[in-house]
Amino acid sequence: MSTSDWPRPVVHWHLEARDLDKLRAFYAELFSWRIGDGPIAEVQAGFGGPEPGPGGHLQEGTGGFSLYVQVRDIPETLRRTEELGGSVRFGSFDVPGGPTIAGIADPEGNPLTLVQQ
Repeated sequence: MSTSDWPRPVVHWHLEARDLDKLRAFYAELFSWRIGDGPIAEVQAGFGGPEPGPGGHLQEGTGGFSLYVQVRDIPETLRRTEELGGSVRFGSFDVPGGPTIAGIADPEGNPLTLVQQ
């Protein structure tokens, strides 16, 4: 990388839903996300996240993306995930030198990772 170049941050994400109304309700209820109406439903940015913005990582796997969502209470969020029609992919554990995380899937099977606040 040249000295005049800079790392490009992730500035947006999107999730394609087979049933937009179902996923809109799931995410609004589970994460208190404010989600707009219409065929392209805007999700307003939250607060309290990392500054200056989200980082990420690459790893070997089968392909795809995952969202990492900060929550206050992983056990409660796992319980609510199942109540709302999602599923638990993996239970919580402490990342060595890092946060406590757990994995869920939304009602359409899209993976997400919960990060303890």
